[in-house]
Amino acid sequence: MAKLAGVSVRTLHHYDGIGLVQPSARTATGYRAYSAGDVERLREVLAYRRLGFGLREIADLVDDPTTDAVAHLHRLRGLLLEQRDRAAAMVTAIDRELEARAMGIRTTPEEQLGVFGAQLYEAIGSAYPATRRTEPRIAARIWEALGEARTVLNVGAGTGSYEPPDRDVTAVEPSAVMRAQRPAGAARCVAASAESLPFEDQSFDAAMAVSTVHHWPDPVAGLREMRRVARRVVVFTYDASATGWRERFWLTRDYLPEFADLLTGWPSLADLTRAIGGRAEPVLIPWDCADGFFEAYWRRPEAYLDDHVRRAVSVWTRVGPEAEQRAVNSLRDDLSAGRWAERNRDLVALDAAELGLRLLVA
Repeated sequence: MAKLAGVSVRTLHHYDGIGLVQPSARTATGYRAYSAGDVERLREVLAYRRLGFGLREIADLVDDPTTDAVAHLHRLRGLLLEQRDRAAAMVTAIDRELEARAMGIRTTPEEQLGVFGAQLYEAIGSAYPATRRTEPRIAARIWEALGEARTVLNVGAGTGSYEPPDRDVTAVEPSAVMRAQRPAGAARCVAASAESLPFEDQSFDAAMAVSTVHHWPDPVAGLREMRRVARRVVVFTYDASATGWRERFWLTRDYLPEFADLLTGWPSLADLTRAIGGRAEPVLIPWDCADGFFEAYWRRPEAYLDDHVRRAVSVWTRVGPEAEQRAVNSLRDDLSAGRWAERNRDLVALDAAELGLRLLVA
């Protein structure tokens, strides 16, 4: 077992001694004998340990009677994705400093500590409330779809945008960074994943999810969980299954083709709608949309040149710094030369655009 797990025999003895991983049996000669369930528990302990958790914290996690092996896997996956995004952000920061130094520019001590120190991921998280706030016209659609619901579960709640102020809201958010960004007085927030909601069947009048489904490891499973715990489900998401969807938005069509790779394996709109047994309605994006999500600046292209705007959208981190910089440079050149305006002249007359956003209601 020590060889398979990549730990010392002494470590296994220690875990046994403190009650963290106790083998189910012993052989006649006194050797510890591990069952399949023991192996599963050891795997969880080692995974949390390598993510930096202390042994007491790990004991609380693995002893939680409401969390099964599948829920632990979803939680571990989410933590690893956060770690990956943190590493990707550090790579981006390093690339920028290397570019600066290549041009003879030396960053200040404050900048160096800000991008390489412990504040890095928190700084990225803080970009969300700076540009990601409730767009009242979209909020009106979501709140109307909630109907007469008095108790509402907000799944993948993030910093709390779009939570209706006149209802009893419970939030669910797996990211500690995002939970920390929730404002004072926001609805209580539970640390959990969409795929394993810690609530009884039909606990809420309605469950909502806004611009979050694309972050879930298993969107269909998460939507089914929402349907299980609530009598009504409202989801604001994106349709990448319609014919010609790649051509809808000039940013992905002309500057960021890598966006398509991010949606490989993404469930179709029919699959998402079927998961909750509902219908899909198009949501137009107003030209002056207050919520700075990926498509929000479709009539304000200069906004995509702003690093603060891009940092609040996960797409840019996920495509990587090389694709991001190429897209930004190309867009800047086309704006300066008037090519963007010529190519997209029809957009100027529009007050709202249909770019694939959908409201799923059941």
